[in-house]
Amino acid sequence: MVLFCFLVDQKRIVKRTKPVAGSCSRCRRGASVADIVTKTRFCFIMPFYWRCNKTILCTFCGTTLKTYP
Repeated sequence: MVLFCFLVDQKRIVKRTKPVAGSCSRCRRGASVADIVTKTRFCFIMPFYWRCNKTILCTFCGTTLKTYP
């Protein structure tokens, strides 16, 4: 038996941010450390898989500079 499951959407929610020393390598603006929750839905089912990461983000262009599990 084969079961197909399709990825419907993935949402990233920023819970909190904190300024960090340093700058973005692309635009040379400020950066911040953010706690990000990623929620993934498969086959139109409520979000049953989520993951929390600490990420360094650029505050101007939104580039993800580094991710920590």
